[in-house]
Amino acid sequence: MDMSTSSPVITDPVSISPPLLGSLTSNLMPFSVMSGGCSSPGMNVSASRRTIEEVLVNGLLDAMKSSSPRKKHNLAFSPGDSPDEDPAYTAWMSKCPSALTFFKQIVANAQGRKIAVFLDYDGTLSPIVDDPDKAFMSPAMRAAVRNVAKYFPTAIVSGRSCKKVSEFVKLKELYYAGSHGMDIVTSAAEHNTEKGKEANLFQPAFEFLPMIDEVSKSLLEATSGIEGANVENNKFCVSVHYRNVAEKDWEVVARLVNEVLEAFPRLKVTNGRMVLEVRPVIDWDKGKAVEFLLQSLGLNDSENVIPIYIGDDRTDEDAFKVLRERNCGYGILVSQVPKDTEALYSLRDPSEVMGFLNALVRWKKHSL
Repeated sequence: MDMSTSSPVITDPVSISPPLLGSLTSNLMPFSVMSGGCSSPGMNVSASRRTIEEVLVNGLLDAMKSSSPRKKHNLAFSPGDSPDEDPAYTAWMSKCPSALTFFKQIVANAQGRKIAVFLDYDGTLSPIVDDPDKAFMSPAMRAAVRNVAKYFPTAIVSGRSCKKVSEFVKLKELYYAGSHGMDIVTSAAEHNTEKGKEANLFQPAFEFLPMIDEVSKSLLEATSGIEGANVENNKFCVSVHYRNVAEKDWEVVARLVNEVLEAFPRLKVTNGRMVLEVRPVIDWDKGKAVEFLLQSLGLNDSENVIPIYIGDDRTDEDAFKVLRERNCGYGILVSQVPKDTEALYSLRDPSEVMGFLNALVRWKKHSL
């Protein structure tokens, strides 16, 4: 199928090239609880099982701590200033400099080429808040994103369900890739679909919907006694938020999540910012979603297209890595602390993201 001439609404996943899809078949988790039939003489199966569980729980707890930094740098300065940063942050900024500082270099490389913009939501377009249901974007940010979409193909790539993130953004002219890219849709307003309904593009984890609903209910019940825990069903993944959980109780959260997942070997858990993400074991992530959107929009020519991906979460690293490996475009990490990243540039917070988007629109207007 020639993606460059086809409609961006793709309903047949078979038409996507095999290299892009990779292996979408579900696999068992890399670990399994040992059964008595496999034990050697004298082996205490119960003790071995407990040992495996402890290793898994401790590994999950370590990941929770490492992916949830609490320290923030003083941001009482305007973009472009040179505050006295601590040495570690200064060293990190030399490797992942500000996209605002290097804006002229970024757009200079885009002269005569098409730009496609991909944006995470939480922590990128909206501030990180204690209550995930109140992560509202400002009217100014919405205006900035709307203006960007006037000049460039623009997509929101979020861990939230498409329904939730589109209700936050409230812009029909965008593409939406929810559930970490496992639910890609676009506005019905742009296509010949029934008015008021969205057109499905691609759902590689469709078979997991009943399982996700089941594990969501199990996690909700299991964590109901933990103060501050919040379980969010995001259609093709389940988010267990522990931002409001006392750190002393994080191990309890990790243990309960691990116990629930023992009954769901086709699901896995990954880490985000103060959140555990339970998702299907398939070869699909935000990076694959970006490749899919570029291909389906006829923008897969790396010589003539500059994808720009802005995100703050660990799950955005898959998209940053894709752009780096393709040797095209720019990954921009939103962070106030040093992090290992595949991104080329950085922005400190959503206010700087808005500044970058507005600068991109001004540049495009002047270049017309």
